[in-house]
Amino acid sequence: MKPVLIDFPERIETERLYFRPCLPGDGAVVQESITASRESLSEWLPFAVKEQSASEVEAGIRQSHADFILRTDFRMHIFRKEDEMFIGSIGLHRVNWDVRKFEIGYWCDTRQSKKGYITEAVEKLTDFTFTHLQANRVEIRCDTMNLNSRHIPERLGFTLEGILRSDSLGTDGNTLRDTCVFAKIKGE
Repeated sequence: MKPVLIDFPERIETERLYFRPCLPGDGAVVQESITASRESLSEWLPFAVKEQSASEVEAGIRQSHADFILRTDFRMHIFRKEDEMFIGSIGLHRVNWDVRKFEIGYWCDTRQSKKGYITEAVEKLTDFTFTHLQANRVEIRCDTMNLNSRHIPERLGFTLEGILRSDSLGTDGNTLRDTCVFAKIKGE
């Protein structure tokens, strides 16, 4: 089956959260969250380094929405069920349909951090990816120094397969950084 024909639910739910594909119109809430979290996020995520207007964020969301429709990338937004509060973003990236390999990425509004929301969302997305998308491999990659991000795959039983030394540039564009590669394989 062609990936573009794979059905995807309108939303995926956990006990406290739901996440859904990013949609046109999400720009303002996402931009506000990035602005509030810039100090923390900019250490790890290039998109948070430069201040963006709501229209610039909206343009990125619309591109992500198009990628979602084409099934080349799956960016989703996380909301708390009880009050529709935006929590952050989660997604499946670097998709390889031949291998059925997906990489989970995530970030959290720092005002909502340390509540277990991202761990809860990653656990659900991992299960969904294996069952609904018939994944053979799910990866999580993060900077070795990003301890908050590292704790998530560790808590969820992902295997640290290795550390890629001097694998990427830091968000300053100059410093070489190391990358942890965590993975779960179908049946584990």
